This record gives sequence, C-alpha cells and structure tokens, in this order.
Amino acid sequence: MNLNDCYNFDDFRKLAKKNLPAPIFHYIDGGADDETTLKRNTESFLKCDLVPNILASVGEPDLSTTVFGQKIDLPIFLSPTAMQRLYHHDGDKASARAAEKFGTFYSMSTMATSSIEEIANISGGPKLFQLYIHKDQGLTDNLIDRCKSSGFKAMCLTVDTVVAGNRERDHRWGFTTPPKLTLKSLMSFAMHPKWSFNYLTHEKFQLSNVSHWTKKGSSIAKGVMEYINEQYDPAMSWKDAEYVVKKWGGPFALKGVMSVEDAKRAVEIGASAIMLSNHGGRQLDGSRSPFDQLPAITDAVGGKIEIILDGGIRRGTHVLKALSLGATACSFGKGFLFALGAGGQKGVEQMLTRMRDEIRRDMILLGCKSIKELNKTKIAYR
Repeated sequence: MNLNDCYNFDDFRKLAKKNLPAPIFHYIDGGADDETTLKRNTESFLKCDLVPNILASVGEPDLSTTVFGQKIDLPIFLSPTAMQRLYHHDGDKASARAAEKFGTFYSMSTMATSSIEEIANISGGPKLFQLYIHKDQGLTDNLIDRCKSSGFKAMCLTVDTVVAGNRERDHRWGFTTPPKLTLKSLMSFAMHPKWSFNYLTHEKFQLSNVSHWTKKGSSIAKGVMEYINEQYDPAMSWKDAEYVVKKWGGPFALKGVMSVEDAKRAVEIGASAIMLSNHGGRQLDGSRSPFDQLPAITDAVGGKIEIILDGGIRRGTHVLKALSLGATACSFGKGFLFALGAGGQKGVEQMLTRMRDEIRRDMILLGCKSIKELNKTKIAYR
C-alpha cells in the first residue's frame, strides 16, 4: 500500500499504522476512557441527511469562506496538534507547507516540535497559534508576543485541557515525549526501521516553543499527561481567557466550547470565534459530539461569532452538513495526522486534495454554487 492507494480517511489510517511504531500510532488514534466520545464524534453525522436541489446550474462551485478575518480557499483547515515531529521527521513544516499550498490555515500547537519563528520563515500562508495557559504566566505572555512579531493571523485558547484526559492507550503502550524504549515498545520500534532511522538522524526532538523556558517534556522522557498536569494551570478561568483576548488583540477563538452558556460568554469577552470541540474525544469521555451541539449553539450565537466545528470530520459530506447547520468552517486533526504519518507533506497534500475534491463534487451534487448557499434547508433529520 502507498499514497496512491489512499482515497479516504481509513486508507491513510492504515498506511500510517503500517509506517508508525505502535505507541506513536495509538497516540493519534486513541481517546479517553472507553473511547465512547471518540466514536460518537463521527457517528453523529449519520443522524441527518443532505437534501439536494437539481438543475441548479452550479458550474464551478466556490469553496472559499472567511474565518479569522482571512479568506481561505477551503472551508476546512488543519487543527492544532502537538508533536508532529513524531509522525514524520518534517513535522509541522510539512503540514504548514501543505496548508499554504491549498490556501487554508495551518494551526500550530504550543507543544509543536518546530518553533513559531521557524514556521513563520518557511510559510507565507495563514497561520493560527493554539495557546495553553501555563502556570508560569511569563511563558504564556512570551508565546503571545512571539506570535505577534512572527505574523500569525489568529490565536485560539484551548480551554478543555486543564487536566489531561485518561488516555489508557498511552499508559498501555508507554507513550512519552520524547519516545523511550521499553520492553513493550522495543519490538515495535525495531519493526519500523525507516521511522527509527529518520527519528534518530534528523533534528533532535524538542517542544520548540517552550524548550527555552522549561526542559520538561523535551530533555526528560515524560508522559504527555504528566506534562499537562505539571505545566498547565488547572485554575484557568474566564478572567484568564479575557486577559488573553485583550493581550492578543486580533482574531481569537476559544477552543473546546461545547455548551450554549459558554458560547454566549465567549461573545461577551470579545472572542471572534469559538471552536466546538471535545479535543477529539481525548478528554471527557461520555461528552456530547460537536456536531450534536452545533444546532443549539448556532441558534444561540449564530451571526454574533464565528463557529468552527472541530471533531469527527472524515468526509467532505461531513463538512457540508456542518456548514449547512451554521458552522463558518471546520477543522480536523486525526485526518491530516494520519496522512502526515502516511507520507509527510505529500501525504497531507493528498488528504487535502481528497477533501477538496469531495467537497467540490458534493456541492455540485447538492446544487450549491457557493458555501453561502448552504443552510438548514439542505438538512433532513431521520
């Protein structure tokens, strides 16, 4: 199997599983506890159907939308995800270059393995930075200031990770940053010599945006959950979110909003967007899926704030369903991470090509000339 054989999410996942050592693959693939929410994120799209209009003279549909004050060529962008260097030795650089090529947002995690400045130098495309509130406010301020000076267009604050979810696959496989050999993982690393060679012969693993401030998670092998519990501020409040909104002073989203009350509060503190997300089912298992919450949140704050659906996206039809129910745009993580693990930048480009082609084809079949024509009339519930 190679990239040319990858036509959908499952194909990229299979190739990534073939290429990646088990601890790395399961870190992407897994969720919290029983992984109920992880499964529900995608299954929720099955609750409704698209209703097409015929003879609409669509021609070539316009797939562009505007989010964070930036026009993008696709209504989907790359979610901020940590430690991409583990999935391919080019890591964030590969993802940023691919996103730029497709005219959509690349999002950088605080826990990226390339620095803010490195990505700013290699990509002129729209860039979003994902912030965590650290116990050390000096580090939080440092990250915001560096993003300003590096030309990042937008920022989001992740609000659903004040403590780490119970990701049992990470315990089972002994996942740490950087990876360390255990009796259980040794065989998997040995069976993936190409990954191991690339990991050892390319630049050293580090959390590049925070390594100058703290060595934890970079020079010391440490579980991701342990790093989160040590470094992130579990007392984060709305006051902290309001502080970041004002200090950043540009397009800003709260990532991890799931309730109507929180969506309304996000409007009140001056956020320009919310990202409906349960962290890919990796935090509170048994919680609602973003798609299930979308109608209620759209009814409450639609038109007052941009709404980005993040979670469970596997197909172009998922994107169109979300947009029809009021989302401004969508973002996805696992989809492009498996593509990154399957083939680096070429893999991410292949995945974005598949998504673009699906969205374009399905818009024509749906009878829509542009994203603006997607609305509730295109949706029927079972």
